[in-house]
Amino acid sequence: MRLWWVRHGPTHEKAFVGWRDVPADLSDHALINRVADHLPETALVISSDLIRASATADAIMRNRTRLPDHPGLREFDFGAWDGLHFTQVAERDPDLSRRFWEEPGDLTAPDGESWNAVAKRVNAVVDDLCQRHNGKDIILTAHIGVIMTQIQRASGSTAYQAMGHQIDNLSITQMAVGPQGWKLGVVNHLP
Repeated sequence: MRLWWVRHGPTHEKAFVGWRDVPADLSDHALINRVADHLPETALVISSDLIRASATADAIMRNRTRLPDHPGLREFDFGAWDGLHFTQVAERDPDLSRRFWEEPGDLTAPDGESWNAVAKRVNAVVDDLCQRHNGKDIILTAHIGVIMTQIQRASGSTAYQAMGHQIDNLSITQMAVGPQGWKLGVVNHLP
């Protein structure tokens, strides 16, 4: 079973964006068409319920079957940091803001989610999809943090190592799961 993760279109935000619902810029029709062409024609499509991911899923749909948006595929909840510039976060929480990225695991932004909580949430959604749609290709439009948790899962890496991957807007990250377990394919492919 193959999973095709697509990061949503760019938001042009210069601040933390977690559960804050901001739109994506989907004006690069040539790139969107290349992404849509690269993905399996018969795949199912599911998205985070945040508008930047949902609109991206709609843009790459073609004649594929669309599953309902799923809140379990949302980006990290950055809590009090959502909407703040990175420098503001560093001023507000100097030690925590550094450790949050250097020691991903159980640390959370104030009133937010940890890496482990997000990974658990997304793993549950993916496991359910794999069980209900066994053997089918699935395209999932989501967010950088969500995709990185699944890179960790498929590669067997640490969270810190998974965070080292670049995941561009509208890029494709492919992975598969089968009897032998998870296997990471191409990461951050821009067709």
